[in-house]
Amino acid sequence: QVQLVESGGGLVQPGGSLRLSCAASGGIFSINTMGWYRQAPGKERELVAVVTSGGMTNYADSVKGRFTISRDNAKNAVYLQMNSLKPEDTAVYFCDAGGVRTYSNFVLDDVWGQGTQVTVSS
Repeated sequence: QVQLVESGGGLVQPGGSLRLSCAASGGIFSINTMGWYRQAPGKERELVAVVTSGGMTNYADSVKGRFTISRDNAKNAVYLQMNSLKPEDTAVYFCDAGGVRTYSNFVLDDVWGQGTQVTVSS
């Protein structure tokens, strides 16, 4: 069974930094895209950043220049370095793996992690 496990959330002051990690496991042969989404209370889930297996990245305008997404294909892992954090970055951050192919030749459109809370507050 394919699953994603996130870590690295927490409480940080405005202007601070956090690094989120997400590792996928469960008989995975390849993953097309890996990304981070977030959902604040009362708001819809939104894209934060995504990276393809080839290293192409895309960011939400609100995080450009502050957040950096990276990926380790050998470890089926994705990371999000968040700098200059603002209170409006407060949300539950979810890891997503898109286009997951398993060794048993199943293809999963999307697999989600359980989410990790990021709170930016003084």
